[in-house]
Amino acid sequence: MGQPRGIGIIGLGVISRQYLETLAGLESVRIVAAADLDADRAAAVAAEVPGCRALTVDELLADPAVDTVINLTIPAAHADIALAALAHGKDVYGEKPLAATLTQAKAMMDAAGDRWVGGAPDTVLGTGIQTARAAVEAGDIGRPVSAVATWVSGGHESWHPHPDFYYRDGGGPLFDMGPYYLTSLVHLLGPVVRVSGASSRTRDTRRIGSGPRAGEIIPVEIDTHVTGVLEHGGGALSTVTFSFDAVGSTAAPIEVHGEEGSLSVPDPNTFAGEVRLRRRGEGEWTTLPDAGGYVDAGRGIGVIDHVRDGEGRASGELALHVLEIMTALIDSAHSGERVALTTTARRPSPVPLTPQEEWRR
Repeated sequence: MGQPRGIGIIGLGVISRQYLETLAGLESVRIVAAADLDADRAAAVAAEVPGCRALTVDELLADPAVDTVINLTIPAAHADIALAALAHGKDVYGEKPLAATLTQAKAMMDAAGDRWVGGAPDTVLGTGIQTARAAVEAGDIGRPVSAVATWVSGGHESWHPHPDFYYRDGGGPLFDMGPYYLTSLVHLLGPVVRVSGASSRTRDTRRIGSGPRAGEIIPVEIDTHVTGVLEHGGGALSTVTFSFDAVGSTAAPIEVHGEEGSLSVPDPNTFAGEVRLRRRGEGEWTTLPDAGGYVDAGRGIGVIDHVRDGEGRASGELALHVLEIMTALIDSAHSGERVALTTTARRPSPVPLTPQEEWRR
């Protein structure tokens, strides 16, 4: 495979720990630099990961040893960091959403040139979603007709010590959790051509429930319950609900229904899980064996996937399309009209069932 690809990580908050656990010690990539507005965080990562240096953001972006920048900053900073990385000739992979606004995301893709832009979520490359996709493509449910995706909670302020950005533009249940579900639906049913949306906001403020700011009141600037219908180019319809205004749900995270059967799909915010199939005429659900995906994968597998075969299934093109789906749902909710999408995305190729010992090489 040649020399390992040099990785620089910008933004060392809670989610960075999962990337470090996945990427440290691999043969195909090497973490060479880390940066954060809190210099102590960068120093702590550098002390933990052999060969990693603590740098400022500007130093990391200019460092010739960094081939790919992993951008784990807050959504409002995604575009600025990505554009700077591309200007320095780096590939860039960012946490979801691709950018805080569709305009920013399109500017990123326009600036990419021959550099690779990738975007989370890469959970869809694990065995859960890929096994479900294998069942759809094998014809186990016949012609796909519809899907239902549901994610609800009471809001992240109950556990997150600094939840402010979840209640600003680029946050909310749709932009925070929607990418996992919508990216999965594109893998399962193909790109979306039109959407219809509705949304609401139950409260204008939230109270932080934990950490040093417990009890502090923060403003809510976005809608906190979003629902809608996606029209896929292949004809299937997906109904989606994302909410910070509910207590819980017993619904399957995703269900896919076809003329000959139905699939129950596991949580797309994880890499694995049980995929269950019920065929027409059967009274029980059957658990399917793993049939695709990276086994025991973690966050960062999207970068490894790109380095391994060059396709880069967790692509910026797909992340842009998902961002437009979310933006269009909000636009439709506010206008009361169906919205036709202006982007599309090539449906990534399926991931063959790949053991951990193989993808870690």
